[in-house]
Amino acid sequence: MKRTSIFVMLALAACTVFAAVDTDRALKLEPNMEQRYASNIATRFLTNYHYKRTRLDDELSSQIFDSYLKLLDPNRIYFLAGDVEMFERYRHGMDDALRHSDLLSAYDIFNVYSDRVQQRADYARNRARQPFDFTLDENYQYDREDEPWAKTTAELDELWRKRVKNDYLRLLLTDKEDEAIVETLIERYDNLERRINELNTEDVFQFFMNAFAQSIEPHTAYLSPRTSENFEISMKLSLEGIGALLGRENEYTLISSVVPGGPADKDGRLKAGDRITAVGQGNDGKMVDVIGWRIDDVVDLIRGPKDTVVRLEVLPEDASISGPTSIIDIVRNEVKLEEQAAKSEIIEIPVKGSEDEVIKIGVIDLPVFYLDFNGRAQNKPDYRSSTRDVRKLIGEMEEQGVAGIVVDLRNNGGGSLLEATTLTGLFIDKGPVVQVRNSSGRISLEEDVEPGMAWEGPLAVLVNRYSASASEIFAAAIQDYGRGVVIGEPTFGKGTVQSLLDLDDYAPSDKPSMGQLKITMAQFFRVNGGSTQNRGVVPDIRFPSAGDPEEYGERSMDNALPWTSIDSARYDPSGDLSRLVAVADSRYQNRIIGDQEFSWLLSDIDEYNEHAKETSVSLLETVGREKMKEEEEKRAERKAQREHGGPLLEENSVLAETVNPDLGEYPDLEGDTAEASDDEEEEEGPDLLLREAARIVADMVELESDIDLLERQFARLNAEPVENAKLH
Repeated sequence: MKRTSIFVMLALAACTVFAAVDTDRALKLEPNMEQRYASNIATRFLTNYHYKRTRLDDELSSQIFDSYLKLLDPNRIYFLAGDVEMFERYRHGMDDALRHSDLLSAYDIFNVYSDRVQQRADYARNRARQPFDFTLDENYQYDREDEPWAKTTAELDELWRKRVKNDYLRLLLTDKEDEAIVETLIERYDNLERRINELNTEDVFQFFMNAFAQSIEPHTAYLSPRTSENFEISMKLSLEGIGALLGRENEYTLISSVVPGGPADKDGRLKAGDRITAVGQGNDGKMVDVIGWRIDDVVDLIRGPKDTVVRLEVLPEDASISGPTSIIDIVRNEVKLEEQAAKSEIIEIPVKGSEDEVIKIGVIDLPVFYLDFNGRAQNKPDYRSSTRDVRKLIGEMEEQGVAGIVVDLRNNGGGSLLEATTLTGLFIDKGPVVQVRNSSGRISLEEDVEPGMAWEGPLAVLVNRYSASASEIFAAAIQDYGRGVVIGEPTFGKGTVQSLLDLDDYAPSDKPSMGQLKITMAQFFRVNGGSTQNRGVVPDIRFPSAGDPEEYGERSMDNALPWTSIDSARYDPSGDLSRLVAVADSRYQNRIIGDQEFSWLLSDIDEYNEHAKETSVSLLETVGREKMKEEEEKRAERKAQREHGGPLLEENSVLAETVNPDLGEYPDLEGDTAEASDDEEEEEGPDLLLREAARIVADMVELESDIDLLERQFARLNAEPVENAKLH
């Protein structure tokens, strides 16, 4: 039986929110008084204190209406044109609804949406059981964002016929048997129905308030009480629980894996694959049956204070549904979430002309700028901080003789502004790091006040299009001070500052937890006066990248603030790296001409750009198999060359990706749309961009140690035009 890929850390529940299964949708969802009260407080803050001055009027109401429909049905595959026409009566009334805390219109729309999703699930299940003709030349349009709404149920049925046919074909191409394909698809569409039935009144409130917030500006959001708690956990990298990853298998909550070093791991009885059937509190608390519950609710039962006991009734992986269960009691404790913590490795770059000599380049991989705010406020000696962890890693790498450092911020979506400032302070002597302008126009400075540096040697910051917010503050400061070289792609372009407002602070004491508002209160500017907003940080040395830069990042987002600038701050640059950058860039450009991995990368980029505008896929089995054959041959050829290609193609470890924490929360009802083989994992090639960044830093080490060599090569660059075109 295939398991759904919904994994949740105990006490780090995924942002997608579900509820205990309620299959009786005759009972429509409605707002409660707490949500009406929360909407009133949130509306006042959003319209009076946001950095972007906003009027709650018919124009904003229309934007909220469109945003809400897009959030619920972005691909236009559930609602009918008649539904949307019926909803039009709400278009210019959303402002009045929010002003008077009347949320019924949002719930009316959602209840229709819920009905439509269930109808589509019914249709998809029935259609999956019928045969398909894969010799018929037709296409499935998977991107319908800009298409008109289907006018009739028959038209929507035709869209879904092709959708189900495509789902079937993806599995058929992996050589699954027809019976297994149907079983997999039925389970997929069952999950679709289950997920819509699991959504509760709190979820609908969160969806609607986020449609409101993001109609003002894309990084403003409402966080439900549960989401707020998870955000705090993600920042301090620790929780109090048992330490396990939860998944879903049909109606069961599944132990996907056990966190190394956590209470469950040390106890040793709970295993991956075990199914939780009930949860009890303490040594003798009542066992609560959790079969059919959503994962977040099971998490709430298992989560708890340190040194308390939780009891799990567990059905072992190899036992049948009617098999015997066992009770496992585990004492909760602190669990460290090390997968998001700073990590290091060392890459050895051979010295040209020497058989034995190497230059050691240290790599610091930082997935997020984290800080345990409460631990810091309480002055705990061991509170988690990205700056403290990076300082420790630098010391360890110095002991191992590194000559240069790469700070890898690829896919780092940001985090604590304070951490961006203090981390920059590890690499500059002292001075301003970022300027912050609030909604009234007042400008303040975030400064490094500690003299001295943890690392004074050659430095590079590796970024990509998903490096955002705090990552951009750090990269921009390193660039403006001339302290290091920024390498990679232009960054995301998020130059705004958000504050978390706890709505409970503005409510009567008898009100329950109402969540938080993440609201944009300021904009940050580089010390040179420019903003990273919209434009991002442009690297000194650019790596090739796919797609149009205008179609990703902040510049592609609705309602994003424009780029602007202010006066430069007073700061003392460390030096001018322009000559060093020019020579290092020239070496990089010449080096990759003979690099097979870069040749493959450029080929993949060309292929991506060629198909970037496509919105449909062929439903011919012959076409699908031909494409699979081409991909398999390409992977096999590359694998063979990597195995026999010599030092140029040696693998370095591929660093983990991280999710941008600023992405909004949307109803994720679709599940996986692309189906890979269950028995085969895709081959991963070397992380050539990290490898090349390390080589660039090794060049900097050599050039800085030989000023005469740098001057000669820079003079030659000015005297002779570079023949190979730069890669952008």
